[in-house]
Amino acid sequence: VQLQASGGGLVQAGASLRLTCTATSSKYAMAWFRQTPKKDREFVAAASWSGATTYYSDSVKGRFTISRDNDNNKAFLQMDSLKPEDTAVYFCAQAKAYGMDLTQGTAYAYWGQGTQVTVSS
Repeated sequence: VQLQASGGGLVQAGASLRLTCTATSSKYAMAWFRQTPKKDREFVAAASWSGATTYYSDSVKGRFTISRDNDNNKAFLQMDSLKPEDTAVYFCAQAKAYGMDLTQGTAYAYWGQGTQVTVSS
């Protein structure tokens, strides 16, 4: 499975961005993580295969929305009300099996290359 993340960019605080993860297949849950030079990789959001169950970190809950289009093997992260602290490289990932703790990086077998999101104040 190969994943490719896209949609990052430079925006001002309060703006929106939509990230897209394109996969060669999308059999399991998919998620977004982010990382900065000063912080370890951080869970952002995850969605079950059907998209019916979603998970969010407290820092993005109410501002970000994860969704999926399984017909086209895509996952999305709609990011609204962006803050400077959201600045990071965002990675998409696909779980290795069902029944994993989707908030943990160890649940994921496949990772995209990352897309930079920069939010200016």
